[in-house]
Amino acid sequence: MSVLERRAEIGLRRALGSSRAQIRAQFLAESLLLSALGGLGGVALGVGVTAGYAAYQGWPTIVPVWATAGGMAVTLLVGAIAGLYPAIRAARLSPVEALTT
Repeated sequence: MSVLERRAEIGLRRALGSSRAQIRAQFLAESLLLSALGGLGGVALGVGVTAGYAAYQGWPTIVPVWATAGGMAVTLLVGAIAGLYPAIRAARLSPVEALTT
């Protein structure tokens, strides 16, 4: 969700005493969780399609561990980069500014 759509939640958390670091950590954690779930789904789909095609061709299924680990690592890196700006933006909102809209 966009930071703008969650302004009331951010304002309420800030008004109740959450620090900017806690708000930033929440948004970054949510971004990483979503990217990890998407990465797991993508890796599972890739392994499944590879195994299906290998079985269809009569080949042994070989999926290197480095490929699945690399896919997950890149997914988490992209999720962290994509979530960093919204996390910083959410942490900068003042409680009054966030609750007035």
